[in-house]
Amino acid sequence: MTVRNLEGLFTPKSIAVIGPARIGADAARLLVERLTAGGFRGPVALVGLEPEGAPFPGSSVTAASLADFAGPADLAVIAAGSEGAPETVERLGALGTRAVLFLGRGYDEWPADLLRRTLEAARPFTIRVVGPGSLGVIAPHAGLDASLAARTVAKGDLAVISRSAAMVNATLAWGAAHGVGFSSVVSLGQKADVDGGDLLDFFTQDPRTRAVLVHLETISSPAKFMSAARACARTKPVVVIRSGKSRQRRPEGRTHSARLATTDAVYDAALRRAGLLRVTSIDELFDAVETLTKVRNAACRGVALVANGRSIATVAADELDRQGGRLAALGEATVAALGAHIRPGTLATDPIVLADDAAPETFGAAIAALLADPAIDTVIPIHAPNAFVPSSAVARAVVGAAAAQAKKLGRKKAIVTAFLDENPETRQIVTGAGLPYHPTPEEAVLSTVHLMRHAAAQESLMATPPSLPADFTPDPDAARRLVAKVLGEGRHWLTAVEVATLLAAYRVPVAPTVLARDADAAVGAARAHLARGDKVAIKIASPDIAFKSDVDGVRLGLADEDSVRRAAFQMMTRIAEAHPDKRVDGVVVMPMVERSGALELIMGIADDPVFGPVAVFGRGGTAVEVLADRALDLVPLDMNLARGMIAETRVARLLAGYRNRPAADVDAIALTLVKLSQLAADIPEIRELDLNPILADQDGVVVLDARIRVEPLPTRAGRLGHPRLAIRPYPKEWERDMALKDGSPVLVRPVRPEDEALYPDFFEHVTARDLRLRFFAPIKEFTHAFLARLTQLDYGRAIAFAAILKETGQLLGVVRLHADPDHRTGEYAIMLRSDLKGQGLGWKLMKLMIEWARADGLETVKGEVLRENTTMLAMCTALGFSVKSSPDDESIAVVTLPVDVADQLAAE
Repeated sequence: MTVRNLEGLFTPKSIAVIGPARIGADAARLLVERLTAGGFRGPVALVGLEPEGAPFPGSSVTAASLADFAGPADLAVIAAGSEGAPETVERLGALGTRAVLFLGRGYDEWPADLLRRTLEAARPFTIRVVGPGSLGVIAPHAGLDASLAARTVAKGDLAVISRSAAMVNATLAWGAAHGVGFSSVVSLGQKADVDGGDLLDFFTQDPRTRAVLVHLETISSPAKFMSAARACARTKPVVVIRSGKSRQRRPEGRTHSARLATTDAVYDAALRRAGLLRVTSIDELFDAVETLTKVRNAACRGVALVANGRSIATVAADELDRQGGRLAALGEATVAALGAHIRPGTLATDPIVLADDAAPETFGAAIAALLADPAIDTVIPIHAPNAFVPSSAVARAVVGAAAAQAKKLGRKKAIVTAFLDENPETRQIVTGAGLPYHPTPEEAVLSTVHLMRHAAAQESLMATPPSLPADFTPDPDAARRLVAKVLGEGRHWLTAVEVATLLAAYRVPVAPTVLARDADAAVGAARAHLARGDKVAIKIASPDIAFKSDVDGVRLGLADEDSVRRAAFQMMTRIAEAHPDKRVDGVVVMPMVERSGALELIMGIADDPVFGPVAVFGRGGTAVEVLADRALDLVPLDMNLARGMIAETRVARLLAGYRNRPAADVDAIALTLVKLSQLAADIPEIRELDLNPILADQDGVVVLDARIRVEPLPTRAGRLGHPRLAIRPYPKEWERDMALKDGSPVLVRPVRPEDEALYPDFFEHVTARDLRLRFFAPIKEFTHAFLARLTQLDYGRAIAFAAILKETGQLLGVVRLHADPDHRTGEYAIMLRSDLKGQGLGWKLMKLMIEWARADGLETVKGEVLRENTTMLAMCTALGFSVKSSPDDESIAVVTLPVDVADQLAAE
């Protein structure tokens, strides 16, 4: 379930409060006061509530018990605790209730069996359940306050999602103190049914919500949450604070990668991947929300500081540097414009220093000059108190400069203020104009950093990654056969030779690897390398020894047969005696890879219990966990994401080259990460994978040591895709070879992000009329943001199939299908090149789209077609769609196809 019946929670037409009041008489009275005083216009019924002393305000007992109540109740607020919960829900379902709120004064956790029976009672009626242990739900625009919150809430555009009652109360107190209103507030409690993913989907579609604040500890449905979060983050800011890091244990995996992938670090990677802004403190949470609701779509790459004093300007510049921001390099025109305004004896460079008693007009002129500079995205005016210049006058000048910018065309730049005198009048002037206000330079800089991080997250969502090299042709079938053999033998760790074979199937370069069972076999394996003058390394081979260096199980630089024989014999004997509980299979013999100046890296795959496979990258070697120089991201990766991982680490600076050391081949490193990601996506049985060390230099990469652990895959019925991935990867299995009626060969495959480059040529072959028939309006410009929305797909919710002419690589047509959040109905759209009509391509694409809908578990396919588009309507009719007029516009037809009808037609 996702958004179904959530309108019963936020915009109910009728409410029933169900007792007896196990929450206490004072809480019951507060609840009724809130419901009756909040402006709710529908009926509020009290069922089984006996007032103690004075009657409940504005109402009276409606029914002595639920058995006597005949409805209506869109929303039922249960004050009776867990007593008879399944029976209560079943009775409410029969009365037509759409949502049930199990209210509590604090967190309340029910036994698993009671929770299961309650949800089973709700399921036949599609009742949505909030709680148990919820502080309540508030929807000010609907006049709804069904809560025990510490204070009432003003109308606004910020939605709040929290499991914690204390966090809800803290947030509402902050809102009251700062004049911030809310569109909705939800306390989730135990999250039996309605969870954060459901609510993010709902608030994505809610026109009253401009931004969403989320407090979370755990995520129970990661795939649903990630899809909902990515959809929401594309349209409005989502700020997240996560608690619980201090209570989590260190991962207990048997590889470095698994141990580096700590729970909180994985959450951080997942939230960033979803385009959400994560903060680490309550102060930061409130500050980020206030900033993001007042400043939208600012790039914030280049920052300019302007202050009436060198010291406070320097304090702000130092803080910006600590936070990873950068001051903008001013253009010549900007320097010239600032010349008359800067403090005597200073230069017109960022930060801009004005006189201590700079006039308001000077501040305004300086800000205007900075806003006109193309290199500047954000301006931070900083004003220290001065006996001769009121801060309120400076505030009016800043607001005036902002107003002048607002009248101009183009992308607006951010203005984030710092007024150090905390004057209420100054604050009112600034906040009344919709600008962020801060009492210190450091807070203003941190506010700007929030904008920078949010802008970066948005750019990540809309990025166009480069395509993979055409020569990357993995052999997943060979990899699957190998893993099946290992599991069939009851083993979980691959041998060194099996690891090398598996990696070779994905074209990951590995140093030649041979398993020798004894010392003589080790000499035989080393002989060819020694004959060429190469030295060799031997390593203990044991499925029970996680880290070879811990048992002194590595010998390097062996130059002759005697040293190989002696080292192998001594190593196997010593470890067998010292560790009799460890199975020793022999030694692994490898040539020494001598690459002067190469850096040791680690790459791997860890298995997170929530998000599934996680890619790991960082500085390698035996001290990898001590250094902890690592970056994480969720599988699947593309080249763009892999490069981002590399850039996050400290070792990236070494990879860039320094002094006489050339830069490493970062593309080869990124490609190796993508190969491992593809391996993890193709072979879900892989639970731990460690490449450490992997050498990297200007000539590429080579793996020197690797370990892989596999587990049987649990059976799972359901939709398409990898059973453990939180983000569905590119569905390569849906690629098809087809042909046009004239015989031209066509590749039809799911759309990929890099397909953006194909669209400009495609649209040149589409007439203005056909564009209007597709988009219902004339299209004059195809921006990157517009094209990214066509190519950046969440395959868990949407699919688009592109038909590409094999001979030229040109895009010929695309069909899209976007599922609703409940994953029951998909809305389709199709467009072909105007010169290809009559070639049968539209029919083939529609059939493939319907095939996907069937395989993905959708019940219905729908679309909107202009009545004048008779060709499309005729094809829909032939495919079994019903055709009806839109209730909102007679010129639009709504076409609908139940997928089971499509199944019948296919069978016929």
